[in-house]
Amino acid sequence: MPTHQTRGIRIGRPRPGRTRLLGVAAALLAAAAAPGTPAAAAEAPWFDGRAADRMAVDGTRFTDGHGREVVLRGFNVSGETKLEENGGLPFATTADARTSAAAMRNLTGANAVRFLLSWAHAEPEPGRVDTGYLEKATAQMKAFLDAGIRVFPDFHQDLYSGRLFDKDSWYSGDGAPQWVIDAGGYPKESCGICVHWGQNITQNQAVRDATRDFWRNRALTTGAGTVRVQDAFLATAGTTMTYLARHLTDEQFTRVAGFDPLNEPYAGAYDDGQNSRTWEKSVLWPFYEKFRARMDAAGWQDKPAFVEPNMFWNSNLDFQRQEGGLLDAGKPGPDYVFNTHYYDQKAISGIFMPGKAADGQYAGDFGALRDRSTALDLPAVMSEFGHPLTGFTSDKAPTVVKGMYQALDSRLPGATWWTRPAASGAVLSSTQWQWDIYSGRHHEAMNGNTGKVLTEGDAWNGEDLSAVRLDDSGNAGLRQDARLLDRLYPRAVAGRTLAFTFEDRSRDGATTLSWNRIPGSLPNVAELTGSGRYGMLVWRSDGGTEAPTELRLPRDFDPARTTVVSDLGTVTGPPAYTAHGHTADHPIATAAEPGVTDARRLVLSAPADAGTVHYALIADGTAAPSAELRAAAQRELTAWAADAGF
Repeated sequence: MPTHQTRGIRIGRPRPGRTRLLGVAAALLAAAAAPGTPAAAAEAPWFDGRAADRMAVDGTRFTDGHGREVVLRGFNVSGETKLEENGGLPFATTADARTSAAAMRNLTGANAVRFLLSWAHAEPEPGRVDTGYLEKATAQMKAFLDAGIRVFPDFHQDLYSGRLFDKDSWYSGDGAPQWVIDAGGYPKESCGICVHWGQNITQNQAVRDATRDFWRNRALTTGAGTVRVQDAFLATAGTTMTYLARHLTDEQFTRVAGFDPLNEPYAGAYDDGQNSRTWEKSVLWPFYEKFRARMDAAGWQDKPAFVEPNMFWNSNLDFQRQEGGLLDAGKPGPDYVFNTHYYDQKAISGIFMPGKAADGQYAGDFGALRDRSTALDLPAVMSEFGHPLTGFTSDKAPTVVKGMYQALDSRLPGATWWTRPAASGAVLSSTQWQWDIYSGRHHEAMNGNTGKVLTEGDAWNGEDLSAVRLDDSGNAGLRQDARLLDRLYPRAVAGRTLAFTFEDRSRDGATTLSWNRIPGSLPNVAELTGSGRYGMLVWRSDGGTEAPTELRLPRDFDPARTTVVSDLGTVTGPPAYTAHGHTADHPIATAAEPGVTDARRLVLSAPADAGTVHYALIADGTAAPSAELRAAAQRELTAWAADAGF
C-alpha cells in the first residue's frame, strides 16, 4: 500500500586469482550465426521444466534447479482482494484469472506474482476455515502457475481490518474477520484530521489497539470459546498452506516460490521501554519463527518465508522513518527472504518533492535494501512499489516508476553506470503494485454502504495504481508506457550477475526519458545502439551448470532486428534456439517464453568455465548494423569489460 510507502542450493564460488575474459575466436568476430527465423523450436528446450521452475535461496540470491541465479519480476494480484464485491478473491471467476495471467505474461514478461489472500474470508468464524474460499483462491492461483508464473501468496492486511470501519467512514481497511473485531470491543474508529488513509496506522486508536492485540496474542471471548487472536491467524495460515500443498499438482507446487506471512507489519503501539528495533527482535521475529514452523508442518519445508520488517524502516520521510530492517535477526539462513516495500511519499505528497524524479533518484534508498540483503545474507524482494496514475501528483508517475525500475536493475545512476559498472550491484526481484483488470470498473459498496458504491480506480481509499485495465471489448491493456513495464531483464543467469542496466527510453508524455547514455569512449557502441533501447549484462560463470543465461526480450523487440554484441559473438536477428543434446547450435539465440506462444527470451550459451567474465549488449536499434560495426563494438566492449574491475 502506498502510505509511505527451499533450503539453499550451494554452488561453486569463482576460483581465486585474476578473472579472465573468454577469448573470442576470429570466426565469431563477425556473426555468431546467420540471422535466423524467430520461430520457436518444435520442442521446449532441455533446460525448461521442473528444474527451471524449482527455486531455492542461496545466500543473497535465488537459484533454480540448474543452479542459475534467478530474478523475479511481476505484479501484485491484486488489490481486488481487499474488496467485498468478489468475496475477498482477486478475480470474479477463474476464467478472469486465466485472462489476467495470459495478459500479464504476454504484455510484460512477468515471471512472478504476489498473490493476495484474505484472512476475513478464509476464517469467517472462529476455528472454521472456509474451504469454499480456499478452493476458489486455489483455482485462481493455478491460472498463474499454469501460465509459467511463480507465485508467493500473501495474507494481506491494511489498517488491520475493514470491519473496524463504520459504513459512513472516509476510510476502509482489510484483514481480520468480523468475529475478531466483535470480540475485541474496540473504540469507534476515527483518524481525526487525516489527509491520507495511511495516517490511520498511527492516529486511529481502534486500528492501533487492534494491531497491538494481535501482536500480544490477546485472548478473545467468542461464541466458540476463548481464542487467542494470533494463534487463530497462524492456524488458518497453516490450514491454507496445507490445502494448497494438497490441491496443487507437483508441477504447480514447484512454481510456488514461498509465502509472505503478513503485509506491512507494525506494532500498533509500543510497550513502555520498547522501540521499533526491540519490537522487531522480541515480537515480530518470534512471529515469523512460528509462521515458519507452520510452513514446515504444512509441507512447505523447501520454500522460504518472504518476511517483511517494520513497515516504516525505509520511509523516505524523516519524520516517518523508524529504525529497523530486521537488524537483530542475525543471519536467518535459507528459510527466509528479506521482503520490503517502497513508495516515494515525498513524491506522493506533492509537497516534499515538487518536481519529477530524475536519473539516480532512488539509488540510495534501493541501495539500502541491497545492503540489508548483504548483512542478512538473504535475497531481497521489493514486493510493493508504484505511484498513483490519477490525482494531483500523477504527472510524476512516468519518472517515479522509471526511477524505481532503474534502481531495481542497478544501484548506480545512468550517468555513472559505464564508468563504475563493477559497483552496479545485484539485480533486485520485485512485484509492482498492482495488476487489477477491473480497474475503473468496480462496484464496491464501501464498508457495506450501498449508498456509497465505488467504481473508479482501485475502489479503495481513493487509490489508482493498477498497471492494467480491460477495454470495452474485454481486452486487457496497459495503462502505463509499455516500454516502462515490458522490460529486458535477466530471468536466469548461469553464474553471478556483476552488472546490469536497461535504457528503456520510456516516455513522459511526448518526452523520451534517456537516463543512460553511451559514453564518448565507446563510439561504435553508441553508433550501434543509436536512439533505440538497449540493455547490458555482465556476468561471471561459475562452471556449475550447462544451462544457458536467459533474458526477457520485450514484446516489441523485433527478433529479426535485435542486435546482440557479446564475447560469445555478434548477431543481428538471432536464430531460434536448437541444440544437440545440451550443446547449443548457436551461442546467441531466441526461444519462446515458457507458458506463452509469442513472448520471447534471449538465450546465451556460454562454456561452463568457472571464473570467466561474459558480457552481452542487447539493442533494438533503428537499423541493422553491419558486421564491421558489430565487430568494432565488440572490441570496445571487450576492452571496457577487461578494464572495469570485475
